[in-house]
Amino acid sequence: MSDVREVRRALVAVYDKAGAVELGRALAGLGVKIVSSGGTAKALASGGVPVTPVEEVTGSPEMLEGRVKTLHPRIHAGLLADRRKPEHVRQLEEQGIEPFDLVVVNLYPFRETVASGASFDDTIEKIDIGGPAMVRAAAKNFESVGVVVDPARYPEVLREIEQEGGLSRETRLALAAAAFAHTAAYDAAVAGWFAERTAGEAEELPGFVGLALEKVTDLRYGENPHQRGALFREAAGPGVLGGAEVLQGKEMSFNNWLDVHAAYDLAGALPEQACVIVKHNNPCGAAAKSSVAESYAAAFDCDRVSAFGGIVAFHGACDAEVARVMREVFTEVVVAPEFTSEALKAFSERQNLRVVRAGLPMPHGWDVRTIAGGALVQDRDIVIETRGDLKVVSSREPSPREWDDLLLAWTIAWRVKSNTIVFVKDSATVGVGAGQMSRVDSSWIAARKAGERAMGAVMASDAFFPFPDALEVAADAGVTAVIHPGGSVRDEEVLAAAEARGMAVVVTGRRHFRH
Repeated sequence: MSDVREVRRALVAVYDKAGAVELGRALAGLGVKIVSSGGTAKALASGGVPVTPVEEVTGSPEMLEGRVKTLHPRIHAGLLADRRKPEHVRQLEEQGIEPFDLVVVNLYPFRETVASGASFDDTIEKIDIGGPAMVRAAAKNFESVGVVVDPARYPEVLREIEQEGGLSRETRLALAAAAFAHTAAYDAAVAGWFAERTAGEAEELPGFVGLALEKVTDLRYGENPHQRGALFREAAGPGVLGGAEVLQGKEMSFNNWLDVHAAYDLAGALPEQACVIVKHNNPCGAAAKSSVAESYAAAFDCDRVSAFGGIVAFHGACDAEVARVMREVFTEVVVAPEFTSEALKAFSERQNLRVVRAGLPMPHGWDVRTIAGGALVQDRDIVIETRGDLKVVSSREPSPREWDDLLLAWTIAWRVKSNTIVFVKDSATVGVGAGQMSRVDSSWIAARKAGERAMGAVMASDAFFPFPDALEVAADAGVTAVIHPGGSVRDEEVLAAAEARGMAVVVTGRRHFRH
């Protein structure tokens, strides 16, 4: 016995009307009776689609400015009747209720309304009630009903109805899964918005944090070849990295996406024309010069060995000059907000190079990190410190050049794994020590990477110095100024070591750990 359910009657009620009239015409042409409500019914009728208004089915007019249209037994019994059960069929016949075979519904744009900065009352009005009720009812009853929530699926649904006369159980099950994912993401957004409102001015985080992610694509594998991997995007908003587009190159890998995020996140926080080179999720070079080409060259010079096979991110248009400078260096990915046609032409000669155009990162939402059985949630860490917030605690004030380099080093240290030591000279990193268990080891690494370039450089530490040793390593290498959060019981001992070497010391009062 065929598992195809014939489609003879459809309920269509959509906020996003893209493709709805074309769908209605095709269904009507196949002999499907269409019931619709409100603006959808008007759009279908205007498009020449025969349509029965919902109020003719329910015997009740729309009420409360459209809040009540489809919430009626004559609608929901037609959605929920399991026609495998004779008793359900009998009750429909007794009540004179026709069942639905297909439901096409999408919801009010709640998340988009929140993102637009709409008022409280306008946001409340975009919380859909009848739509989710219909979607969930039809999805629960997928054995008898097909439900479509995404206009992108209209063509495939139509093709199957045309070819098979209805929808197979496999299709109805897949559509139901998509429908429940749709309503779950919607409810998570609404619940999260209310949780933020009720938190008010309280110090605590909200009582509920919801994540709604939709798969963009499967990846070849995850972090390692034995792991499955996929790229997901937030269910609302511009998409991954502000709507990133891969313009050329091999397929992006799981690790590519991780490193692109790390590079672009920092590049967006640096001045325009800046460049960041990332390897294994840590910056191995960063610079903020007067052009992207100069910035790239300076960032590359910081650590030419680690930059090989790295991810390069720009805060500015990638032009022909920088494409020429990069030509001889093996690079996995280059990401920027814009590429000139000349740069794209130059990059096209390197078929394996991945070129990604992305929107500049805009910090939002929570920082969520999963752990076994739960998650840790925190505010996103953002560098908001300005020169006016900083305190010079040494007897010597930093020179103007040192100030510029200290501020740049502090921002770069924000996106290097802790324990972090960053040396900067003339608006470019010359040494980076990352992710060590001991801060003095990070300082040794930065000093070794910098070599003679450490002479006259400045130093940033993402957290306080527990002992003077890391600062002494930097001073012995030639570093002349340091910026750190302060707050150690040995701050005075650290300051004394700096004073003995003529170093300027700036304290931020805020740390930026990155585990």
